[in-house]
Amino acid sequence: MKIGIIFGGSSEEHDVSVKSAREVAKSLDTDKFEPFYLGITKSGAWKLCDGPEGNWEEGNCRPAVLSPDRSVHGLLVLEQGGYEEIRLDAVLSVLHGKQGEDGAIQGLLELSGIPYVGCDIQSSALAMDKSLTYLVARSAGVATPNFWTFTPDEKIDAGRLNYPVFVKPARSGSSFGVSKVSSEAELPAAVETARQYDAKIVIEEAVAGSEIGCAILGNEQHLIAGEVDQISLTHGFFKIHLEDDPESGSENSTIIVPADISAASRSLVQETAKVVYRALGCRGLARVDLFLTADGKVILNEVNTLPGLTSYSRYPRMMAAAGLSLTEVLDRVVSLAVTGKIQ
Repeated sequence: MKIGIIFGGSSEEHDVSVKSAREVAKSLDTDKFEPFYLGITKSGAWKLCDGPEGNWEEGNCRPAVLSPDRSVHGLLVLEQGGYEEIRLDAVLSVLHGKQGEDGAIQGLLELSGIPYVGCDIQSSALAMDKSLTYLVARSAGVATPNFWTFTPDEKIDAGRLNYPVFVKPARSGSSFGVSKVSSEAELPAAVETARQYDAKIVIEEAVAGSEIGCAILGNEQHLIAGEVDQISLTHGFFKIHLEDDPESGSENSTIIVPADISAASRSLVQETAKVVYRALGCRGLARVDLFLTADGKVILNEVNTLPGLTSYSRYPRMMAAAGLSLTEVLDRVVSLAVTGKIQ
């Protein structure tokens, strides 16, 4: 099968995406799949390259685009005075953040007619916006933090908030623009930071509980839950993608897989993650992040419809702990994209 792998992108998560693509390149079963690596530079230029390693932008690259013309069903590689067509059987996008998880690239893929891995336009857009995710989750009976949303012109009454709170861009990922605010005086700077990434912001009351994650793979009723993980923090909040050298670990957090929780709590976390996944209409794969309180309640944190696949990312670790290597995960998600089921 000819698989297009799209990575990079012009969002703040460009570097994370490149790292995910490198792990995909190491893990993809080349006896089954012939990869075509389509890298997008930070400035938005599309290039067909040999792979995501090293300075891929400066290597043997050719300008190429994904054609929205269904008769092409693949790539248009631009040559001097013309173009070459490469027909693809499926696309795996490892674009994280804006234009990768918000429905933008999914829209282009829908126009192209090429089967693609992961969530569709609607579920991607819903999950990307934290406030919309919470509304959908609440309608499905899942608890969320108390939260408020603010558009650019809305005045924020700092006195009505119960501190500490988290100030977040409504539509961003990997903790970019997120601040923990302990007092009214800290709020203006946190709002300014969040609005560097999105004009719409979300302010959430802090939840007292353990940060728990659950990796989900599958479609509709046929879902596989990875082993549950747990984030142990010494201080602050989890932000490993913002570390200088995340491959060497974090300065304030340790990820424990399997989570140090009871069997009953583990089951509740997995079932709650599946409820959220289905309510949002997710397909293929996603990571559902939650809180587990001391009294055993599960509260939603956020949903990542294209979770990181880097060497230090949580999704592949949770799946590996459940007995599925990244090679097997990739095989299954491509099968889901092409046939709607795991072969």
